[in-house]
Amino acid sequence: MLAAILPVRSLLLSIFILMAGNGFMTTLLGLRLESEGSSTIMIGLVGTAYFGGLVIGALRAARVVRRVGHIRAFAAFVALLSASTLAYAILDEPLFWMTLRLIDGICVAGVFICLESWLNERSETRHRGSVLAAYMVALYSGQALGQMLLGATGQLSALPFQLASILVSLAILPLCLTRSAAPAPVEAASLSIRSLLDASPLGAVGAAATGMILGAFYGLAAVQAGRLGLDLPETARFMTIVILGGVVLQWPLGRLSDLYDRRQVILIAFAGVACVSLAIALTDADDVMLLRLAGLFGGLGFALYPLCVAHCNDRLLANERVAASGRLVLLYSLGAALGPLCAATVMTLLGGNGLFLFIACCAGLTLLFGLWRQYASDPVPGRAQRDFQVMPRTTPTVALLAPDLTDDA
Repeated sequence: MLAAILPVRSLLLSIFILMAGNGFMTTLLGLRLESEGSSTIMIGLVGTAYFGGLVIGALRAARVVRRVGHIRAFAAFVALLSASTLAYAILDEPLFWMTLRLIDGICVAGVFICLESWLNERSETRHRGSVLAAYMVALYSGQALGQMLLGATGQLSALPFQLASILVSLAILPLCLTRSAAPAPVEAASLSIRSLLDASPLGAVGAAATGMILGAFYGLAAVQAGRLGLDLPETARFMTIVILGGVVLQWPLGRLSDLYDRRQVILIAFAGVACVSLAIALTDADDVMLLRLAGLFGGLGFALYPLCVAHCNDRLLANERVAASGRLVLLYSLGAALGPLCAATVMTLLGGNGLFLFIACCAGLTLLFGLWRQYASDPVPGRAQRDFQVMPRTTPTVALLAPDLTDDA
């Protein structure tokens, strides 16, 4: 594995530093807006703006990369992201922050496209699985570290924005100093969402529902944690445990889905998310119990998207899988853009633990849809199932890194 990682170590270091700087911004902004008396709907709109920017960036940023090349495009996206990060400290105005979050989302999507296409170019076919695993470790460990930095910043002031901007700016150094030649830009193939729905209704609906669940969580979990009585370091620890739990459980659940009907594992995961969310919403859990539930929520919730991807791949031809993965990322992102706003509405109407009630509702409805799909269609025979592949929810370009999506069946 080391031989596979060494040629791309500068790319992995860049994404680690970038996520350490940008990974806690959603948590920070939610806490800041809550402390300043912004409505839950407004906080949800700010979260929606970021995921909306991710959708726009995933669809449009590749044109910038093709026009000016990977290094220049990466430098431009990082510079704009660093500037927008500092700009939050200039004016505490929610509408201004919504604009900045939209810009952030576009920039982050552009950075992912640059790095993922570069990793694809630098990875040998036999090493793609190892490179993808290392990429996910760098991505999620940077994001988890960022949450801990939030807890170390003390009072909610300009300091967190300054630290985030410094780290985002530093992320450009490994890539600009690399001796590796930038690749020729590539463009992922296309597949209509209607075709994807016809091939795998549960996979497509599950990806969108997962987007709503995790988009709502990222956008409003910090606010919910504060209402549960957690202070800033405790909120940071709560978010970190969710991310680490997501990393730990993805692979075991994926391997389980290779051995049994994958739809059943997906339904168990959605049922688990619904039950854990209800447990968080309806019980006055102490700190230890809350952290346990947080880890279980992350483990089940983060596994949903790669399980849905794997289920779709079971029902597609080999030459359709990369394009289908791109559409699944888009469905996830659209769901993530709707999630914070819908969850904020529920929190406004129900108060209290409305976020996790909303998440439980999303998971429960998807579970019912999945049960109907089990009744309406036959399972894929075990021998015909593709091997599970852990997949990040970034941009369609990441599909080019997954060997199980590009190899012939």
